[in-house]
Amino acid sequence: MSVLGTILVVDDEVRSQEALRRVLREDFEVLCAGNAADAEKLLEGEIVHAILCDQRMPHESGVSFLKRVRELWPDPVRMIISGYSDSEDIIAGLNEAGIYQYITKPWQPERLVDIVKEAVQLYRLQKETETAGVDVKATPGHIKKVVSVKRGVAKQLYDFDRIVHSPESPMHKVIELGRRAADYDISVLITGESGTGKELLARAIHYGSARANKAFVVENCGALPDELLESELFGCKKGAFTGAYQDRIGLFEVADGGTIFLDEIGETSPAFQVKLLRVLQESEIRPLGAQRVRKVDVRVVAATNRDLEAEVEAGRFRRDLYYRLAAFPVHMPALRERPMDVSLIAEGVLSSVKTSFNRPGLRFAASALEAFARYHWPGNVRELQNEIQRMVVLADADELQAPPLLGRRNGKPPAAAIQGKLNGSATLKDKVEDLEKAVIISTLERYEGNISRVANELGLSRVGLRNKLSRYDLRKNA
Repeated sequence: MSVLGTILVVDDEVRSQEALRRVLREDFEVLCAGNAADAEKLLEGEIVHAILCDQRMPHESGVSFLKRVRELWPDPVRMIISGYSDSEDIIAGLNEAGIYQYITKPWQPERLVDIVKEAVQLYRLQKETETAGVDVKATPGHIKKVVSVKRGVAKQLYDFDRIVHSPESPMHKVIELGRRAADYDISVLITGESGTGKELLARAIHYGSARANKAFVVENCGALPDELLESELFGCKKGAFTGAYQDRIGLFEVADGGTIFLDEIGETSPAFQVKLLRVLQESEIRPLGAQRVRKVDVRVVAATNRDLEAEVEAGRFRRDLYYRLAAFPVHMPALRERPMDVSLIAEGVLSSVKTSFNRPGLRFAASALEAFARYHWPGNVRELQNEIQRMVVLADADELQAPPLLGRRNGKPPAAAIQGKLNGSATLKDKVEDLEKAVIISTLERYEGNISRVANELGLSRVGLRNKLSRYDLRKNA
């Protein structure tokens, strides 16, 4: 049975420590200290969710100790437990040390367990609100209300039915797969080009699952070096590495009971892949610099724009990790593969832009929608969103005219780009080379410079492709 959190009991009486340990150990990992100095040593080496501290101890009061804890280790939820009901102590505890609960002796075991469970839940809610940009200085009740409201809004916003597509779209099958995945607690790997909406599908899977009332957290694995990525995902103790200025709870722990979305998983190093594999196998994490592991219950949805099977064959991605992540693979089609959806998505984007830009009269001219349908969108939905925003900013009238998309080099469909290279009176050898160069350029654009995927589609090795890039002076395109 996994524990709900780590509790630090600070009490100078050994019998009181043992009584609290017996009551709490079924649900929590319980650490005990007989004085403030020993408690601080434990806080330096462990990530603690809540502190139960006796008020009257030799040399220092509980309020005085917790006031210092608030400055040095602000994350643990702080509680006083005392046989004295001095009103001045209570007021000082609430105001100076940020005490969550003042528990009087004799305490009832069932009630004490409930209070500590609420404290650990508050700890996790505070961390979730930090990732969501909510003011964590609010009262516990306000934090719970804010998180509850945000989750309710997210359930409506990221419902499968809100993913824009027409009945004949390939997205129809994707959504059906997503619905099936949501019903089962299984790891999902979403593949597809950048900008196709992989995170949108991941959120729909989470909010359509039994984990919807728990946290959904996101990490871009390609954006950080290994040490910082480990800190973000698994947590760290203050001083664990250069730049670790405070204790940090990892996103796996924030997502306990919920879902973590690991974007760009194909960009991770082999060394990090080993550590992630262990977390997935054992369902436990060890924060950097911490002495103990802690159990977590997290569903993983990963995403990549790489061909991970090819990466496995090339030895750049661990095979065992791939099969852990790809228990249920789903591929997101590129926007050019779903032309029947382009106008629907464009209208949805414009509806949002009209509100945010305060221009309610905006509408597309027929020529604009026709141009959208002709363009092959190498940047997918994200590029479409950016193009519409640009059109709105530049428009002097409410009717948005066709943008000059087809005149851009990157905007040419592959066939048009290739045909343009074959004009003229060059020799057959020159024409063949021009054709080869055009095909490479077109494929590079389609896969946004991803060498592995380009080489795989063209039937070349990575070395062979790089030689051709050098020969045709295309290295800047890769």
